Amino acid sequence: MEKEAFFKFSYGLFVLTARQDGKDNGCIINTAGQLTEDPARIQISVNKKNLTHDMILATGEFNLSVLSEDAVFWIFQHYGFQSGRDVDKFANLPDVRTPNGIRYVGGCTNAVLSGKVITTVDCGSHTLFIAEVTEAQVLSNDRSMTYQYYFDNVKPKPQKTEGKWVCKICNYVYEGDELPADYICPLCKHGPEAFEKQ
Repeated sequence: MEKEAFFKFSYGLFVLTARQDGKDNGCIINTAGQLTEDPARIQISVNKKNLTHDMILATGEFNLSVLSEDAVFWIFQHYGFQSGRDVDKFANLPDVRTPNGIRYVGGCTNAVLSGKVITTVDCGSHTLFIAEVTEAQVLSNDRSMTYQYYFDNVKPKPQKTEGKWVCKICNYVYEGDELPADYICPLCKHGPEAFEKQ
């Protein structure tokens, strides 16, 4: 286990991957953190509506690809804005796996961590998974992608949206005057807290 992987992990944006019944799936998350060093344990929070969530709940295993600054917007669109129920998110991509058999994102990733779930906590719309780290591997010396770097350099600048509600995560524009209290973004599946009026 490479301790440097935990330093890279501490920054912010990940592709979470899981495998169930021969199918791999992945999604973007930013809610992950290290709990303890020895034993190495991490926590991740995953939206219950996500297929990757269901796979982890069923199998108890996952990988986290730590995105580096060379990650392009396509990665966020591909893993964040569409459901794995509709598409094979790993079609035509290199088949790279950790020893647990789960794929990870090989390019634009500076580290990969594998987790085995110890316990779960129901947090309403999300599940908190607490896991033992079974592998931590450094893949490159590239700097980790932070949210600030993503907003400043990767995320496209929004179109003219004056007076409209815009999702801060994926730039989806809601055309109505008032955003419903239970509105869910059709692209990234975040709730009304992700929207701001321009």
